[in-house]
Amino acid sequence: MNHSLAVQAEGLVKVFGSMRAVDGVDLEVRAGSVYGVLGPNGAGKTTTISMLATLLKPDGGRAQVFGHDVVRDAGIVRQLIGVTGQYASVDETLSATENLVLFARLLGFSRRDAKSKATELLERFGLTAAARRPLKKFSGGMRRRLDLAASLIAQPPLIFLDEPTTGLDPRTRGQMWDTIRELVATGSTVLLTTQYLDEADQLADRIAVIDEGRVVAEGTPDQLKESVGSSSLILRLADPADTWATLETIGRVLRVNGVASPEAARIIVPMTDADLVADLLIAMREAHLAISEFSVQKPTLDEVFLALTGHDTGPSDDADKEFAA
Repeated sequence: MNHSLAVQAEGLVKVFGSMRAVDGVDLEVRAGSVYGVLGPNGAGKTTTISMLATLLKPDGGRAQVFGHDVVRDAGIVRQLIGVTGQYASVDETLSATENLVLFARLLGFSRRDAKSKATELLERFGLTAAARRPLKKFSGGMRRRLDLAASLIAQPPLIFLDEPTTGLDPRTRGQMWDTIRELVATGSTVLLTTQYLDEADQLADRIAVIDEGRVVAEGTPDQLKESVGSSSLILRLADPADTWATLETIGRVLRVNGVASPEAARIIVPMTDADLVADLLIAMREAHLAISEFSVQKPTLDEVFLALTGHDTGPSDDADKEFAA
């Protein structure tokens, strides 16, 4: 195992009954970076985080955090990490200040230092004006910011953020993104799970794409985009019923597999030979497959995920597979 890495996991497995929620996950996270774990609900993201954060014991494989085994050295690992889960861990009966002071006292801060730290974090996360407000009157975005603030009380070198912007409005998501960038700029390492493709693209230095408990691709955002071709042809069909006939025509003419997006009648095709596009349009006209519009664009993480998994990152049919820590 490489002790210079913030996180190194090899073959992590977690089984719930007859279901393998995590099925041999390998990860390497460099210190001082943002590492994104991208996947749909039920893919195994939260379960993986829970094992790395010592909240769940792996059923197979091994993992280290800054060279410390997450099972054998669990106590040391917990001193090196902060965890912000999908659901706020704050107490709604207390104010923002009272929550942070409580967490700081539990971490061994003196009463004076706990109050000072709470004031500092509330200012950092733009919550000073609401410091004494009951949490039941907080918006979802304010609760998420307070939860993240609580995880930073001890200023850990490694921070796990499990879908930190789920359910937030665009403005608050942008504020959270700025906070994550600031954390890394000040020396922290962030392991971020998300089902938002734009979030992974904006923040992550490297990304692991997880589907059905396995890592199906890993690399920088640009490397993942390049894996599906230099450009993509986007077709929107006049009649969604023509989808399968169009995919067959694409395979025959372009010799590549198109991917039907869950969005109605939209097909994404990696362009390996732009000269063949005219041949495709002629073949579709001869087959009476009408197109309402088409365009050529550089690949995005949407195309990467669709090409790798055959579906988008929306809720899966087996979303209840995911372990909620």
